[in-house]
Amino acid sequence: MAIRVLVVDDSPFMRKSLQKMLEGAPDIQVVGTARDGMDALEKIEELDPDLVTLDIEMPRMDGLTALKKIMATSPRAVLMVSSLTQEGAQATLDALSFGALDFIPKESSFATMSILNIQQELQEKIRRLASTPRFKRPQLDRSPRPGAPISAIPVAPSPAPRPVPRPGGLELPASPMAELIVLGSSTGGPKALQELLPALPGNLPVPLLIVQHMPSTFTKPFADRLNALCQVTVKEAEHGEPIKAGTVYIARGGIHMLYRQRGAQAVLELSLEPTASIHRPSVDVLFQSVHEHCNKQVLAVILTGMGNDGAKGMELLKQKGAHTLAEAEETCVVYGMPRAAAEKGCVDVVSPLQDIPGHLRRHFRV
Repeated sequence: MAIRVLVVDDSPFMRKSLQKMLEGAPDIQVVGTARDGMDALEKIEELDPDLVTLDIEMPRMDGLTALKKIMATSPRAVLMVSSLTQEGAQATLDALSFGALDFIPKESSFATMSILNIQQELQEKIRRLASTPRFKRPQLDRSPRPGAPISAIPVAPSPAPRPVPRPGGLELPASPMAELIVLGSSTGGPKALQELLPALPGNLPVPLLIVQHMPSTFTKPFADRLNALCQVTVKEAEHGEPIKAGTVYIARGGIHMLYRQRGAQAVLELSLEPTASIHRPSVDVLFQSVHEHCNKQVLAVILTGMGNDGAKGMELLKQKGAHTLAEAEETCVVYGMPRAAAEKGCVDVVSPLQDIPGHLRRHFRV
């Protein structure tokens, strides 16, 4: 069956732009458009789409209000269309906490006529988000009525990816105890981190370095939000700052975060290099810098995310003796990054998200 999408935006240009980008995919069908939140709720009841793209600022009923009503009455995958302003960042983080799975940035995507540049990424996000276990829905018979146009005939989905066997380990090794945690996440990561980090104790005896794929205007508000929720200190990383136990450092959007050793002191370095990296910040770049410059015992973690960022770096860390942990498929919004690491055979423990704090507490005996 084709993925059925409802596009919601108060701008006719935006509605047409999104529709045009999605109509190029044979497995995605735009079943309708809506001009505001109230219109969206009516169209969801009428059309029962698999996924909704949802603008935030709209008349009559804004996107956040509509999102809360969707999740309360007819939960399904929602992709936010978000402004990159500070206000837009805060609203998007609210949306992710209310149940939206991911977002696309409006400015970089639609401010110019080169909107088709992100067509492939948008289509891939919709494919991944529509299949997330979090909103697994029964397949309904939506066969076209006699005489329906050929374009209305559902397209068969791509074959499901082969399952990845779980590694046999049930617990992280108790010894040697890690002296540094490094973590990577992407799609679904903000919500996962808002569940994971508040469960960590304030006396966590090691630093935690996190790369979450996000625009630069999002990472500081995200770090500030986490800091208000957590017992540990959470902050956006700064160039040259010493790494301290009990502190979580969120990589700044648009620039790599690297581990460096200055004598006995470990510090963070922010760098635009390597420029060839697909992601900036990159999980692989962080993990590889730890592999090259850290001689301490490391614990590497990969959470939900699209693609394979972090798998190569985790493999290198494992070869050097690191402990490794990946989120299980059943709790991932997108089982891409953890899958890629598992396929390399470098994961010690695969765990549902809600069990990861327990693994960390037992390992660090806190």
